[in-house]
Amino acid sequence: MAMYEVSGGRLDVISEEAEHQDSPTTTMDHHTVAPEGRGRGVSLQRFSVDTNESLRFEPYQGSTPSPTGADDGLDEDDDDVFKEGETQRAIHSTRHQLQEKVAEMENFAGHLEEIFLTVEENFGRQEQHLEQHYNDVLQTLSQRYDERAAALEEEKKNKLEALYQQLLACGRALDASKELIESAQEIYRCQDKRLFLKGVMATIKRIEEFSKEEPDLTLSTSLEFNTSPADLSDVKTMMDSINVVPAPSAPVINPQIPNSASQTSLRVCWSLFSDDTVEYYELYYGPVLEDTPAEGNSSPQVSKVKVKETHITVTELQPNAQYELWVTATNTTGISPASEKALYMTVPSPPVVKHRECSSCPEAAMIRWESGNTNPVDSYTVELSEIGTDGTEGAVTESVVGVPTCHCLIQLQSGRRYVIAVRAVNVGGPSDRSDVITVKTTGTFFHLLEDTAHPCLSISEDGFTIFYGDEELPISAMASDDNTFTRCVAVLGDLIPVRCRHYWEVEVDDGTEFRIGVAYADTERNSYLGANTSSWCMRHILSPSRHKYEFLHNGWSPDLRITVNPVRIGVALDYERETLSFFNVDLQQHLHTFYCHFQSYVHPCFSMDNPGVLTVHNGIQASEYVFM
Repeated sequence: MAMYEVSGGRLDVISEEAEHQDSPTTTMDHHTVAPEGRGRGVSLQRFSVDTNESLRFEPYQGSTPSPTGADDGLDEDDDDVFKEGETQRAIHSTRHQLQEKVAEMENFAGHLEEIFLTVEENFGRQEQHLEQHYNDVLQTLSQRYDERAAALEEEKKNKLEALYQQLLACGRALDASKELIESAQEIYRCQDKRLFLKGVMATIKRIEEFSKEEPDLTLSTSLEFNTSPADLSDVKTMMDSINVVPAPSAPVINPQIPNSASQTSLRVCWSLFSDDTVEYYELYYGPVLEDTPAEGNSSPQVSKVKVKETHITVTELQPNAQYELWVTATNTTGISPASEKALYMTVPSPPVVKHRECSSCPEAAMIRWESGNTNPVDSYTVELSEIGTDGTEGAVTESVVGVPTCHCLIQLQSGRRYVIAVRAVNVGGPSDRSDVITVKTTGTFFHLLEDTAHPCLSISEDGFTIFYGDEELPISAMASDDNTFTRCVAVLGDLIPVRCRHYWEVEVDDGTEFRIGVAYADTERNSYLGANTSSWCMRHILSPSRHKYEFLHNGWSPDLRITVNPVRIGVALDYERETLSFFNVDLQQHLHTFYCHFQSYVHPCFSMDNPGVLTVHNGIQASEYVFM
């Protein structure tokens, strides 16, 4: 029992033994803590202890009288008087310590209970194991008894049969002797000499032959039974095995835990019955070959590793590969059966971002990549982080998970810079991060689709300058597929499929005849841009007298005249307003606007009708006058 005494401005704990232990529940109530000397007005507390509950503290409602029974009228600021907050903090600290002790005791009691249950369970298994061994011994002894009894019965039967056959032979010999004696007596009593002479010779001959036979008067079988000791070596072995540690049972290999692998390693775990004694385990693993030839020695190579724990990290593996694993346990008695085989996967290799196929706009970005793995992956995760004003990359702000294909459209905020990377994911976990790509949402950014380019066009290494040379190409070089422009020397751009505002600029030469605008992805490849219903474009034509500009759609153009030849042309596409506008960037001059309902997404298109150069500028922010 702990008694609390206040002295010298602090709370002292005095430990002494309890004088009475009449019941398992000891309650201390109405024990107030009073200061020595002066100290009226101090709010104290009482507490109660119940052995079946945690320690409880209750505020004491009564007042603490002065030791003299009178009001001393002391100043509340006196240093000898305890403050209520200090007393409460001391009690709270003591309560906290006691609660920690109680929690420790409860945890220890729970641990003891678990150990108790484990001992009971192990004892039950050992008792069952011992009983099974003794039952096997008794069953073996009973089997040996039945076998010995059956053998004795068979031996007895054979002896009696042999004696019976010998008895029959003796009986037949006696009968024959008796019959000869009677025949001799009859001949001897015969009075007729003629009959006597006639029968006596035959009788004498029979007697001579019978006398030549020597009867076997020895016993045909022994009177003793075979008492050779029974072979009870197997019973002895079984008795000796009762005190021997049994061989382990087959381990149970656990299914693969998510995020438990890397590109070249696997974390493998397994379990075993608690009463099995194991010296070490052997883990076997080998790759799973999907396409195995029917002939030849092409079985996968199986590796083995020896370990004492029930877990191991297997290294030097192939990325994004499936492995088959199983494990055995060994002790002094023997080796357990092998566990069931489990399939584990290493983490995939990082994807490879296709920088030339990624595009963006002020509101989104289209990221494309290739897997880089032989085996398919479960999904992909796209991670993006924003670049601060100081140029440093922040933490990952968003992750797009469960992407099933090798491209993803991500919604972004306008006027920001982002760093985007991709991870491949399978059951083993995510791969390392791919190479990052920096995306700016200040404007629309796209690359040219080189697979749509006419064979006469050349595209610069950076992918933004288009060349049309004057050299003639051979007929073999003009061969193209269905996606390549054949009549119009043109190429499409990969505009991001987001219905928002897009803007880019094209730098042109005065001596180049060109067509720039937008077109559907399935626009006719053997037709000129602007000459059909699937394309809208601005056309520049050189004539001996002047530069002519047309704004073509389905072969029709309004009658417009441009006096200043534009060198840098701005193209503004607004899906919301359903407009396509062209501007002279240097003069901030509006040239023309198409009002059209785009049934699907369009692509930027560029064409040249004579040798020349076009340069595309994208990823730039549109001026305020563009979308007024």
